[in-house]
Amino acid sequence: MMNYFDNLTIEKGMYNVEGKNLTQVLEELDPSENYKNTPMENLDAFQRQLKRYDIKVSGKNSDNVEKFFRTSNASALFPEYVARAVRQGMESSNVLKNIVATVTDINGMEYRSITSTIPAMTNDFINESGTIPETLIKTKDNLIKLHKRGRMIVSSYEALRFQRLDLFTVTLKQIGNYIARQQLNDAINILLNGDDNATPCKKISLSGESIGYNDLINLWAELAPNKLTTILASTDMTKSILRMDEMIDGVSGLNFQGTGKMITPLGAEMYHISDAAAGTVIGLDKNYALEMVQFGGVLTDYDKLIDKQLEKATISCISGFGKIFPEAAVQLG
Repeated sequence: MMNYFDNLTIEKGMYNVEGKNLTQVLEELDPSENYKNTPMENLDAFQRQLKRYDIKVSGKNSDNVEKFFRTSNASALFPEYVARAVRQGMESSNVLKNIVATVTDINGMEYRSITSTIPAMTNDFINESGTIPETLIKTKDNLIKLHKRGRMIVSSYEALRFQRLDLFTVTLKQIGNYIARQQLNDAINILLNGDDNATPCKKISLSGESIGYNDLINLWAELAPNKLTTILASTDMTKSILRMDEMIDGVSGLNFQGTGKMITPLGAEMYHISDAAAGTVIGLDKNYALEMVQFGGVLTDYDKLIDKQLEKATISCISGFGKIFPEAAVQLG
């Protein structure tokens, strides 16, 4: 079999294909399905290009950054390497994937979501002449606000050229972690205040001076008929919940002590939100509460990165959030 990936010409223009990153563009030119039952069947199109230029990005034998810049083709791979490392950092610590019901990719900077009104449940039978209750679906009056979140690399190529790629990858992953935290803060703001700043999250009061197990029960009940799948809590509230007798002595407590994964006695997964304001507790049904809207995935100054102009090269993501069903989230406090 001819290795087609050996003959590909990689250029800056591949980063301008609307709605696609370099890996997806390469996959169209060099489909992975053509490599089934070959030594390369577990590699995607981008990884095959790394192999083509013998660039090792991880492990104790990883190459230096300068290995990307020995040929023009290889240098064109560098922005995608950066973006992939950032995405890994976002995914490894991202709470969003556990609280967002759906992700919408858009090709423009304006997006208007939909809203629906579901009638109250009744036990009335629908006879032959009766009408079926309606669910009204319409476009929202307000646009989803998109925010650009990211970091700027402030370094020269000379300072980085001899650094190992595995170490540089760790730095890029941390940038991804930072972006994910910013996006999570945006999501929490929408949960609390609404995407139109007019539909705040329903709030129920604590039954005492501090949070107790009865408050979690009230949170669970208030969400019905939605299911309490997820609890987001600030540092002080996370500590208080973990110190409850029900958490210390129950199966949930044993699970946290053994694995570090926080699941409440009510079966909801709990996430510590270190950036949330003190006193924050939000209960939600992750299947119905939030829509995430994103434009372009991880964006890089690919031209600067290819030309070794690393100083002041930005790495960013453009995203926003909208409430789907406001009643699918409740604030406690």
